[in-house]
Amino acid sequence: MFLLRTPLPWLFLMSLMSLGCSELRASAGAEESPVRSPVAPVTPLEAGQAEVVFAGGCFWCMEAPFDRIPGVVSTTSGYAGGAIVHPTYREVSSGRTRHLEVIRVVYDPERVTFNQLLEVFWHNVDPTDDGGQFCDRGHHYTSAIFARGAEERRAAQASLERAQNELRSRGQTEPIVTPIRESTTFYAAEGYHQDYYRTNPRRYTQYRTGCGRDRRLSELWGSSAH
Repeated sequence: MFLLRTPLPWLFLMSLMSLGCSELRASAGAEESPVRSPVAPVTPLEAGQAEVVFAGGCFWCMEAPFDRIPGVVSTTSGYAGGAIVHPTYREVSSGRTRHLEVIRVVYDPERVTFNQLLEVFWHNVDPTDDGGQFCDRGHHYTSAIFARGAEERRAAQASLERAQNELRSRGQTEPIVTPIRESTTFYAAEGYHQDYYRTNPRRYTQYRTGCGRDRRLSELWGSSAH
């Protein structure tokens, strides 16, 4: 577990660790002001690069597993699948826009394959939960794969079946409910959300631990988790 150099008061620490992603953002002072917060740029793909968008609950927690993969060029937190253009965090977290919190993964197919990225995705979500992910509840926290075209859809479906078989081999009987959706417009989230696990490691670790994410992932996937 992450160790604090300067211990916080115990009651404050316990209350912080019980917060969900939305509440922690507010406690960190990251809620938007009446002036729209600047969004991160969406970098165009360079020659030979590819991209995929995954939804896995709190986007803070989905960047790090992919950033560790050789061949991944970048990850960007954002929103996809909703009804309005250029949504803000506040609008998405209200649940009214029907967007999901997602990450855009840009990668080099010569170094890492789409199928390998799918395996990373499954082992970092609870695909049996259709009400959110871990302590974060609501449609905007649900999981999904956004596939581009028939080939990616077939690959995603095959990976879903492999993941289901893996869960069954571990005694997990609940069905996978993660949908495979058609790719849609990706909107980058506000700048303060990007690379949160790097820029705010203490709060990130407190949130991730308090939310029970790693505990549940270990229950589902064992040593293959995270």
